[in-house]
Amino acid sequence: MTVAVVLFTSDLRLHDHPPLHAALQAADEVVPLFVRDTGIHAAGFDAPNRRAFLADCLSDLDSSLRHRGGRLVVRDGPVVREVRSVAAQCGSTEVHVAAGVTGYAHRREERLREGLRDDGVSLHVHEPVITAVAPGAVTPAGSDHVAVFTPYFRRWSRESPRKPLAAPRTVRVPRGVRGEPLPDRADVAGASPGLPAGGETAGRDRFARWSRSGLSRYEDRHDDLADDATSRLSPYLHFGALSPLELVHRARAHGGPGAEAFVRQVCWRDFHHQVLAARPEASVKDYRTRHDRWRGEEDAAEDIAAWRDGRTGYPVVDAAMRQLRHQGWMHNRARLLVAGFLTKTLYVDWRIGARHFLDLLVDGDVVNNQLNWQWAAGTGTDTRPHRVLNPLVQARRFDPDGVYVRRWVPELRSVEGGKVHEPWRLAAAERGELDYPDPLVELADGLARFKHARGRD
Repeated sequence: MTVAVVLFTSDLRLHDHPPLHAALQAADEVVPLFVRDTGIHAAGFDAPNRRAFLADCLSDLDSSLRHRGGRLVVRDGPVVREVRSVAAQCGSTEVHVAAGVTGYAHRREERLREGLRDDGVSLHVHEPVITAVAPGAVTPAGSDHVAVFTPYFRRWSRESPRKPLAAPRTVRVPRGVRGEPLPDRADVAGASPGLPAGGETAGRDRFARWSRSGLSRYEDRHDDLADDATSRLSPYLHFGALSPLELVHRARAHGGPGAEAFVRQVCWRDFHHQVLAARPEASVKDYRTRHDRWRGEEDAAEDIAAWRDGRTGYPVVDAAMRQLRHQGWMHNRARLLVAGFLTKTLYVDWRIGARHFLDLLVDGDVVNNQLNWQWAAGTGTDTRPHRVLNPLVQARRFDPDGVYVRRWVPELRSVEGGKVHEPWRLAAAERGELDYPDPLVELADGLARFKHARGRD
């Protein structure tokens, strides 16, 4: 009997899983392995919301494997040590894993290759499965990545991606391979109360339900804060519970402007992955420095605390920050808005905001989180780095009746219509009854400070 090990990382699914497919073709039996990496915890990325969602994903993956005659083996500890241990225990001569795109993932692959080589075990690194088109597949002459989204999207759209792979019918796992108990969401302290259920089954069900009505109107409604018409698939894509390649195929089969707009958003994920794959330092350093002298934790402590707590005095900003805390998720338009407010109105270092997002977002990952923050701060790939998203203009456009604000800021539920976006303009008597703070800063003053700092007075 030949045995292969499949190391699951950010690909917690059975549908469209090239490493699993290859392992099943190469060996009689397969060990599906997930290692709860102590390195992730040490790096500070093991946040409660993602731990809870991960527990759901692992439980669902184990259940799906058991329906096919197998099971998931979970280990705790350093990845290299645990993979080598499992390979030795089951007599495997090969390990399959999908390539990563972050610096951490690359270092993990190198350590795995070196450690397994010493044991006479080969490491097969397959194409990344966290993107629809692999990083590096779309590159201009003389460069290792495309720095602007629009030309990337044109090239990306001309690619002919492979067909998604079906889930295997049978997975035979050798007996006697030791594993740890599956983690349980109920054991995770500090998770947001409105966190969705994780796992491939939940993700596929969500896409099926949303695509029946939401996909066709996505182009017109995806920025509408009150309507909440986005797919909410980002957590499932982050953990690899859904295949972005499969989503692209299914959306294109559906057709129409809404599907095209949705595919464009999937492409944004791929764009960021290929940028960070080529420039891993952009996770902590400016992609394009503007020589900003950002305010930090010490000199902006009160402003940062008010922003984190949703007490800035700007209702649409506060609504978004409270949604983040309650659901571990935030509407994409709101993410841009609150990031722009922190960096360009309060002139606070984008890394402070990015860290707070990573502490709470269930879909928080280094790639999309850091590069979206850099886009908002004007240090990333945006071709208009000095643009400012005025929160009042954004609120009037994307929440004209104030439904989103009243949903998340209960202090303002008595304020009718669009007046909720500017409570400071209410009559004194009405204003006095509200337990809501005054604005941290005048928008004009914040903009003036930003322009001065960027030398654009």
